[in-house]
Order: sequence, then structure tokens, then C-alpha cells
Amino acid sequence: MMLTEQTTVSGAALPLQALKDHLRLGSGFADDGMQDALVESYLRAAMAAIEARIGKVLLARQFLLTLQDWRGPSEQALPVAPVSALVSVTLLDALGVPTVVVPARYRLVPDTQRPKLAAVGMLLPAVPSDGRVEIVFDAGFGAVWSAVPPDLAQAVLLLAAEFYERRLDAGQRSFGLPVTVQALIEKWRTVRVLGGGAA
Repeated sequence: MMLTEQTTVSGAALPLQALKDHLRLGSGFADDGMQDALVESYLRAAMAAIEARIGKVLLARQFLLTLQDWRGPSEQALPVAPVSALVSVTLLDALGVPTVVVPARYRLVPDTQRPKLAAVGMLLPAVPSDGRVEIVFDAGFGAVWSAVPPDLAQAVLLLAAEFYERRLDAGQRSFGLPVTVQALIEKWRTVRVLGGGAA
């Protein structure tokens, strides 16, 4: 399995000013725009860290999931949530020749933890021998920062501030997320049961 981002989050969608306001309380840098690139880089790093920890996509973007075969004959769990739309499903044979699967053959099963691509009817289309299947889908809470749940938005700001404030620690920073960030994201973590058999 390989998951690839097809689109990126624009800088305009990030809460740059909110983080600068938060940092000004403790560090007081001048609002001259010189810090914007640095602050944005820490926001992106914090968002990526939290998304990886909880398996959720905060801001909307498109992904490509590549599989060698289906996990099950009638459904395939998607690795992140929330998924808003299945864009396309394409089968590729051993030579890479594509066959687009008609949308009537599959559907999205929405879920806050484990959304799925499911067959319409009994079975998903067979993946060619030595081939693969590519699934393109849209995921994320929304396209603007206000669509992100408040606790996750706060967790990103706190973690980005932590990255910023400790940028000169020269490797002395302890590993792991701060306790306050862990508390904010805990309820959003994906719980895997039965060894992840349905994952």
C-alpha cells in the first residue's frame, strides 16, 4: 500500500495570524512579515505530526492510494478520514495499461474512523495479475481552517508554538508530543482492534 498526496494545502488556508498572535504573548516578535515563512513551516510540521498520529486529514486535499490487491473481496478500508468523495478507481495491468472502473461498481461508506470503498453488488472488480489498483479520493474536514474541529485546531497551534519556541534547543528537546497536545487529540485517534484485520 502506498498513499500519496496529490494536492497540497495552500498557505492562505493555514492559521498563520492566529499562531503569530499566540507567539506574541510569549516572545513578542515584531509583525513585519519576516517570520511568516518560518511560522508557516512550523504550522505545516505540526499539522503533519498530528495527522500522522490520529489518521485524520485536517484540511481538504486529494490523495492517491495504490494497492497490489484488495484487502477484502467486497470492501477496502481507506487509510485516512474523513473521506468526502471517491474520485476514481483505476485497474492497471502488469504493463501499466489502465482500465477505469465505472462509478456504478463501487461506493463510499463514510465513517469517522475507517471509511471504506465498498462494492455495489457482491464483489469489487478483480485486480489484474501482477497489476495494481489506484484509488483517488478527497479527504479532510474542509478547505478552510474554521472547518477543523476546535480541539484539533488548538492542538496544531500548541504544537507549532512548541516547535517555534524550541527551534534553538540544539537537540535537547524531549521526544513525543506535549501532554496538552496529547490530551486534545486523544479522542480522535483511530483504535485498531483484532490486529487491524479490517484495516
